[in-house]
Amino acid sequence: MTFNAVTDHTQHDHVGRAIAWLLLGVFGGLGLDLCAKEILRTYSLHEFVLIRSILGLLIFLALAPRLFGGMKMLHTSRWMWHLLRTLLASGAMFGFFYGLSQMPLVNALALGFTAPLMMTALSVPFLGEQVGWRRWAAVVIGFIGTLIILRPGGGEFSFASFAILVAAFCYACQAITARYLATESMLSLSVYVVAGPLLIAGVLIDGGNWLLPDVKGWALLICAGACSVIAWVGFINGYRGTSPAILAPFEYSALIGGAIAGYLIWGEVPDRWVLVGASVIITSGLYVVYREVGSKGVPAD
Repeated sequence: MTFNAVTDHTQHDHVGRAIAWLLLGVFGGLGLDLCAKEILRTYSLHEFVLIRSILGLLIFLALAPRLFGGMKMLHTSRWMWHLLRTLLASGAMFGFFYGLSQMPLVNALALGFTAPLMMTALSVPFLGEQVGWRRWAAVVIGFIGTLIILRPGGGEFSFASFAILVAAFCYACQAITARYLATESMLSLSVYVVAGPLLIAGVLIDGGNWLLPDVKGWALLICAGACSVIAWVGFINGYRGTSPAILAPFEYSALIGGAIAGYLIWGEVPDRWVLVGASVIITSGLYVVYREVGSKGVPAD
């Protein structure tokens, strides 16, 4: 076996592991969404966010000594940036899960996938990046895909749809702010964005919308917390392992899984316009990733 053959084999194994991690993250994220949708049929949004955030925070703090360098890694001098990120995380969490509770799962996921397109547009004013006409065209086409799903004037646009688009915008802004905090520890970037939604939900909740979870409720809430950790570990290890251009098509498999799960569990059947709009958003999103990475070493524009 030649040296090149050994190198190619090793590289293929490396990419294969990255794809496996990414699919684990997709599985975890979809599991979280499924748990959330079922939980929100019985429990209030504020209660779900509060309990989920508490469970997530406890998991992060329990893993801190072994995986994140201990509690000292929470130290930061950039409190205003973390405050901004936690406000954005709160908008993303409340907006997406509210929309998810009001519409079919695949509709919510399709609208949520507008976030990468928003990141491309926001990278120009906030990061000073150069975005050529091809990527701007992809962003515009993705916006057209959103309009196909929403069908303004056709009775499909709702506050829930708007909430998910706001959530996608908050998520995109949160991703942009991470570039400014590249020197911060992984623990501080994770814990403070969990603490924000927890505090807001704790302030907003009252006895009138608090329902003590039963056995099924606790099982779903614990499963949601575990799926959050699975998603986080999978996505982080996947994107550390290889190019986003390779992994992005596998991330969009969440839409397929969401459509199947929505039909089997809740009898949700996406109409043809949702399928067409989702296809447009996916195609434009993949093209943006392709142009970001470049083709065969050619700089992206």
